[in-house]
Amino acid sequence: MKTFLFPGSFDPFSLGHQDIAKRAVKLCDRLIVAVLNNRGKEPVFSAEERVSMAKECMSEVDGVEVIFHDGLLVDLYRQINASAVVRGLRGESDFRIEAEMAAANKLLLPEYDVILLPCSAEMVFISSSTIKEVAYFGGDISRMVNPRIVDFVRSKIAERKAKI
Repeated sequence: MKTFLFPGSFDPFSLGHQDIAKRAVKLCDRLIVAVLNNRGKEPVFSAEERVSMAKECMSEVDGVEVIFHDGLLVDLYRQINASAVVRGLRGESDFRIEAEMAAANKLLLPEYDVILLPCSAEMVFISSSTIKEVAYFGGDISRMVNPRIVDFVRSKIAERKAKI
């Protein structure tokens, strides 16, 4: 059984993330979407909220499981007996970052492997940062996140804005 791992902070889960996951699951028997804590970022959404959003967005896709992991990616990779990690690429700068991360993880776990999927053309400019910025200023995020989570994302950003 081929298991792929799709890790990310998913703050929030975007249509770009959803697109990569839907395409990746066609290449394996099982795809695990792993919501991670990124020590370099302060998330707007809690771990539970990020897991919930990913589950909601992927609920109609067979073969996808969403989990939370707080630790080294290579430890999770080994634990679930993954065949590869899947990462999306929006552009050239993403490739450099992903190549460096893959090399570092391969040092920690020699059997570690990664599959880089280019984003669909219409998803290239969607990022979690852009979604949060647009939502903060009341812009339309309906073409950036799944309709099932649009209202939740808007309300969470508005709630955070009110605290500032």
